[in-house]
Amino acid sequence: MLLLVLGALLFAYELRTAHFQAQQLSRYASSLSYRVLPGPSPAIVYPQDGPFDKRLGYAYLPLMLERLTQRDFHIAEQAQFSAALLDYNRRGFFTPFPEKIQSGLSISDCRGTPFYTFRYPQQRYPSFSAIPPLVAGSLLFIENRHLLDAEQPHANPAVDWPRFAMAALSQVGKLLDVQDQSAGGSTLATQMEKYRHSPDGLTDSASEKLRQMVSASVRTYQSGPQTLPARENIVRDYLNSVPLSAAPGHGEVHGLADGLRIWYGADFATVNRLLDPERSPEASNAQRGQALRQVLSLMIAQRRPSYYLAQGRHELAELTDSHIRLLANGGLIDTPLRDAALAQQLRFRDWQLEPTLQAVDSNKGISVARSRLSNLLNMPLYDLDRLDLSVSTTLQNDLQQAVSAYLQRLADPAFAEQIGLFGERLLSAEKTADVRYSFTLFERTANGSQVRVQTDSTDQPFDINEGSKLELGSTAKLRVLTTYLEIIAELHQRYAGQSPSALRSVDVPELDFLSRWAIDYLIRDPEASLPAMLDAALERKYSASPGERFFTGGGLHTFANFRREDNARIPTLREALRESINLPFIRLMRDLVRYSTYQAPGNSAELLKDDKDPRRQAYLSRFADREGKTFLLRFWRKYQGQPAQQRLDTFLSGLRHTSVRLAAVHRYLMPEVDEATFAAFLRAHVPQEKLSDKRINELYLRYGPGAFSLPDQGYIARVHPLELWLLGYLIENPQARFNDAVTASHDQRQEVYGWLFRSRHKSARDSRLRIMLEVEAFLDIHRRWQNLGYPFEHLVPSLATAIGSSGDRPAALAELMGIILNDGVRQPTQRIDSLHFAAGTPYDTLVARNTFTGNRVMPAEVAAALRGALSQVVEGGTARRLQGSFSLADGRVLTLGGKTGTGDNRIETVGAGGRVLSSRALNRTATFVFYLGPRHYGTLTAFVPGRAAENFTFTSALPVQVLKGMAPILAPYLEPGNSTQCQTPLAPVQASWK
Repeated sequence: MLLLVLGALLFAYELRTAHFQAQQLSRYASSLSYRVLPGPSPAIVYPQDGPFDKRLGYAYLPLMLERLTQRDFHIAEQAQFSAALLDYNRRGFFTPFPEKIQSGLSISDCRGTPFYTFRYPQQRYPSFSAIPPLVAGSLLFIENRHLLDAEQPHANPAVDWPRFAMAALSQVGKLLDVQDQSAGGSTLATQMEKYRHSPDGLTDSASEKLRQMVSASVRTYQSGPQTLPARENIVRDYLNSVPLSAAPGHGEVHGLADGLRIWYGADFATVNRLLDPERSPEASNAQRGQALRQVLSLMIAQRRPSYYLAQGRHELAELTDSHIRLLANGGLIDTPLRDAALAQQLRFRDWQLEPTLQAVDSNKGISVARSRLSNLLNMPLYDLDRLDLSVSTTLQNDLQQAVSAYLQRLADPAFAEQIGLFGERLLSAEKTADVRYSFTLFERTANGSQVRVQTDSTDQPFDINEGSKLELGSTAKLRVLTTYLEIIAELHQRYAGQSPSALRSVDVPELDFLSRWAIDYLIRDPEASLPAMLDAALERKYSASPGERFFTGGGLHTFANFRREDNARIPTLREALRESINLPFIRLMRDLVRYSTYQAPGNSAELLKDDKDPRRQAYLSRFADREGKTFLLRFWRKYQGQPAQQRLDTFLSGLRHTSVRLAAVHRYLMPEVDEATFAAFLRAHVPQEKLSDKRINELYLRYGPGAFSLPDQGYIARVHPLELWLLGYLIENPQARFNDAVTASHDQRQEVYGWLFRSRHKSARDSRLRIMLEVEAFLDIHRRWQNLGYPFEHLVPSLATAIGSSGDRPAALAELMGIILNDGVRQPTQRIDSLHFAAGTPYDTLVARNTFTGNRVMPAEVAAALRGALSQVVEGGTARRLQGSFSLADGRVLTLGGKTGTGDNRIETVGAGGRVLSSRALNRTATFVFYLGPRHYGTLTAFVPGRAAENFTFTSALPVQVLKGMAPILAPYLEPGNSTQCQTPLAPVQASWK
């Protein structure tokens, strides 16, 4: 009996003081520690379902780390749990640590200076002392009256025993059907565990409630047996984090501060001042009453926030009234304040008059960094901003801001005139505001090419530099020249060292002029080095005459030079690049096409040689099967992973749009559609042709199913028949695999090549074969361009690609320039250096970029030859106005090089004899891709979108002049050794236990 009495006394003492649990739990909680060590952690348990764990990114860390390690990052440091903490987590309890009052995305530049910070919640109480006593007292009166009882220094805030007993009894009553509703037993501490860490923020079982109580108890005692400071922090943290539904334009609302602003348009600081009489003695009771009513209503609304703050606002008002009276009865407020508060009405924010939409920051560095992160982590921007994440980028923010401000100022006519932007082929005062500029600057480092500046002068998040497909005109000549020199290097490797007699015995196809020149050169100089041969290759001459007609793109075409005075010239390729003369590059591209045709495996051009060879049919069958699979695979990769509409868009973007070609394509791909749908398609894609109903009916019937064979249909559309077939096959079989397509295309592969030998006239066979061979040659050229960073999945199979018809991106041109500057080694382009997740928490993870030496994609000798040719563009060519503009502090002039290009993208209607009947501009671009000294390179693009481009005639002289005006801004950053200020070392590893 005595033992029972002693036991009862001890139990009563423990209930009143929590003495023993304080000692035991604090001792146990101190063992639940972690420390940050190098490398990935072998001992860590990530949370799974808690709303806050998801919002802060802790629950998604395994997925995000997997994505990052697949994208050239590695875990440099990570938290490791103690054995006790691992055991605790594996029992299902929530990891105890001081959770952050406020968190969110932070982005820093290459020196560690933050230039973007998003904090959520946006406002908060930094400490318990910052909370007005009336606010804290009202919360405790409603939710947890004895939480801050100073006479109970060891109290466990996770358990209010009288309240818990009442809740348990009410649950029993509910089970016995004695009462309808059960009382809540949650303290503020367990409520926070619930809405932060329980699945969906709910308590769905008794075991979940027990988990919340245990987790809250352990969390409280982590700082020791004295719990009053921890209990004060519970009040602070609850007010800062309580969920208050979601609002349009803002998203989830957490915390009293954001709740007041979002739901009532109330200023947080003002409300706090009104509810603290010592800070606002001049305030009226009406003002205090309104502030109290707003605060109380949000405390009440947390029970059912989505209901009370939307359709249940009337009930919320009534509950607020009743709680105001309870506060007065309890002595927390006096009668005048009670009456004033009861007289007020809750006025909710009007979303139309006061929208909460947050403006998109127009800083392009921020836009690019956030967009990169979003793709890297597979997180939408809304979720990205709320992650507990710090990111280090390669951007140099002060330079980024200076360049951005400079580009913005170019819209001012006075500043544009000062920079020298007025004149022939430039701008006039009334046009400066219509031109957009995009600028990117890269720096070569030992770890890769790092983006120091990426900006443009638009006020939209869209990025011209990376998000566009522009006709950048003569910049394509750089790609053509690069391919040409790479082929010369291939030929040197193949034939150098052979004797003249051996070289003379090489069978060279008549039209393979590049192989013929290389062999003749090596016959004359068998010991010629590759640099010498490349230099000689740049001295080869091509006619600039526009008098020749070229069979390309399925028809006869003529081309023009920019300057008429060039028409009679026969310049070297070095001169043609320097002065950007078109026709030599058209002819050079023709030689590249012929080389690819005659040097391709299988040498399909041989099919033209002997029309009566009896072995031809067997050869053709093998050739068709082998080559058909090769080209089918290339087309498969072109469309792989694309949805149906995107496949069609990709196909159409590589096609010259005429009503006949599109009719043949549409009727083949969609034979079942009605004439109205067919008509709508044609009129949408060839608006320049005035198609009558009669003409549409003719096209609909003429190119209907069965009217033409697959090869004929491809010939009419000027596309490879197998590409047309594959697109139709994927429309009918969207889930098919490549092997399925190979099996299904057996007959079509034979047919595609077999028809060449069933035509009556050799000229017809040759004409069709030449179209196919050109398409196939451009597939090889495209492969070469992609190896050097060309961003699109196909080239337009036309010699016009040499002067820009296939489009390009400034960023892709910059990548090519980086390869050339880096002696032919392609380095990874870096915008993000490191990501630090959950710093100072048990999930602390630092992710850093892997170190790469790069991949050689171009012979060093070719890169050197290209640098020399590009430097002449500045020394005496189309960028000569830039000569001498960049110099170092010691007076040395930096070596510069680059390539200019102008794109005038327009739709033209052409009549008989080539006469232009109408012309409509889609945009105008001018680009300069450059290198500045041995470390820096980039692009600068001037761009006018839409019909406004009709009024502009500027050329690439404009971006060159803009870059010249930028010299005083850029020069200090081009000094040798300047990059060291961007090489921020990783923070030292924190090895102490926490």
